[in-house]
Amino acid sequence: MTDTDVTLQPKKKGLTRRQKRRLSRGVQYVVFVAAVIAFAVTADWGRLQNQFAQADIAKQMFPDVITLALKNTVLYTLSGFVVGLVLGMVIALMRLSSVGPYRWLAGVYIEIFRGLPALLIFIFVGVAVPLAFPGTEIPGGTYGKVAIALGLVSAAYMAETIRAGIQAVPKGQTEAARSLGFSPAKAMVSIIIPQAFRIILPPLTNELVLLFKDSSLVLFLGVTLEERELSKFGRDLASTTANSTPILVAGLCYLLVTIPLSFVVRRMESKAQEAIR
Repeated sequence: MTDTDVTLQPKKKGLTRRQKRRLSRGVQYVVFVAAVIAFAVTADWGRLQNQFAQADIAKQMFPDVITLALKNTVLYTLSGFVVGLVLGMVIALMRLSSVGPYRWLAGVYIEIFRGLPALLIFIFVGVAVPLAFPGTEIPGGTYGKVAIALGLVSAAYMAETIRAGIQAVPKGQTEAARSLGFSPAKAMVSIIIPQAFRIILPPLTNELVLLFKDSSLVLFLGVTLEERELSKFGRDLASTTANSTPILVAGLCYLLVTIPLSFVVRRMESKAQEAIR
């Protein structure tokens, strides 16, 4: 065979990038299906059903799991969200202030309350505050304590979200408002903040989902039977029935709220991206 014949022979080519991606995706699908099949085959479904899916125990939870536990969970979440939103707005404006001490105080607050676990904040509100101020009662009882505890935690995150939203508004909006005779405060309240909230609405809704789950920490405040939320309600029934079905039902009640909220967040994010395009 001559050198010319060798040169004319076609070179062998490897897989293209698209083919490699398809092959990698196919392998991942196969591994996933194999894992699901292995789980389905090896799991003891009879024991799982006996421990987590007793229909008679689940029926005992209704309607209290909805009218009491879920209602309290929603009330705790909304009250904490309102407190956190108001406090977060104040901290965000302090963070953007031209006054140095305001910025320093806001920064310290954000770093402390973002760094501490929410559980410690609940214990602080429920135990440390009464010890520091004997004879004083937080208005609203347990609902007030939960609102403050959740508000303190969420305000640190909301403050940064609100600050980012305000800074994302084009500076031309502020200049246009000032040219029309608006004072800095009026321009911020009437022009900048409404536009900022359109930008940060998805992350604020996501924060609401997180607060809904964090409301389960209310059990560390010591609640009455009428003040129980979903987690406490499920744990109490699981203890009395020696069965985990109430835990599963409580988890499903969480999903009844968190899944629609998550869907709303995704829809708002997609609409925001379409508006940018």
